[in-house]
Amino acid sequence: MKQLSGPVLKSLAKKEGTPLFIVDHEQIRRNYRRFKKALPRVQTYYAVKANCLDAIIKTLFLEGASFDVASFPEFMQVHKYIKSWDTKKRHAFIYDKIIFSNTIKDEETLLHLRPYRPLVTYDNEDEIKKIKKYCDTAGLVLRLSVPDTGSMVEMTSKFGADPAQAMDLIAQAFKSGLIVEGLSFHVGSQCTNFDNYVQALHTASQIFREANARGYGKKMNIIDLGGGFPVSYNESVPQFEKLARIINSEISRLFPEEGIEIIAEPGRFMVANAATLVSRIIGRARRSGKRFYHINDGVYHTYSGIVFDHCVYHVNHFPGTGQGKKEICAVVGPTCDGFDKISMEENLPGNLKIGDLLYTENIGAYSIVSSTNFNGFSPAKVVHINL
Repeated sequence: MKQLSGPVLKSLAKKEGTPLFIVDHEQIRRNYRRFKKALPRVQTYYAVKANCLDAIIKTLFLEGASFDVASFPEFMQVHKYIKSWDTKKRHAFIYDKIIFSNTIKDEETLLHLRPYRPLVTYDNEDEIKKIKKYCDTAGLVLRLSVPDTGSMVEMTSKFGADPAQAMDLIAQAFKSGLIVEGLSFHVGSQCTNFDNYVQALHTASQIFREANARGYGKKMNIIDLGGGFPVSYNESVPQFEKLARIINSEISRLFPEEGIEIIAEPGRFMVANAATLVSRIIGRARRSGKRFYHINDGVYHTYSGIVFDHCVYHVNHFPGTGQGKKEICAVVGPTCDGFDKISMEENLPGNLKIGDLLYTENIGAYSIVSSTNFNGFSPAKVVHINL
């Protein structure tokens, strides 16, 4: 991956102030093209929840992406960019460009979605009844519960139907007058155990074969791989291309090229390494012998991924600042909450000064989207480059 240079980051921070969240759209385009090159048979539905900034959605739409949404506001945020795509093929337009992948939808959301003939996921009998009553124009995709061992954020405990119940749920949907378009799964976010995908694809293929045997095969043509595609936060993360080769091989073995559409919902993969945060030291102290740096961003703001995404971020200093010996330092946020700690073990010079800048890379996913105004501190300013 190509990271922004120190002089560029410092120049932007001097111009815009800190904390500053810098989004590099050329990196987003590189990520999208890398994904498409490695998985040529897979249509990319960007998971908007990873980072819902309008400019990111526009960049990915212009690249040819479709979108995975989980709420009606997200649906409309995407829709405003693509509503003129082809009004004469409205049904195809919605299916080709948006999937509503939240398996549980309230009645009001379903009523709002109904005019758009959406593609939605489900994983239980009550959801079938709800969709039939409030959004009978929808096409359905059954989400399966699959292994998520080794993933940073697990999904199975909250979402997905037991594969043993899959045929009953497919049959119930068809019996109610709805159409099941296909199957989906999610192996967990930041999945580094590639066997999860192998097992999930094998399970999906078995259910597809049984659906064919029961006469539902002509209607079902979608396999949704979900998300979980790993980002190289560090050298221990297996390469995405290795996973892509495994997925390509399994898809070719299990699913015919004709009549089956393969889609996926990468979020983190598209944006994690496309943003950098620049912050400023606003205070420092020695506490029990350890150097503490207080900065103007924290876990209630851009570093919220520490709480909500199990993420570990590293805080770096710029060359030319803090020429002293490095030591194990604490970096903490600006609020009065003792929980607001970014890292207690950062290897930084012990003589950085108040006013010095720090930066964190790979902070584009599940970060700024969860930022709050807690304790009166405003979220970081967002700057887009290479639009």
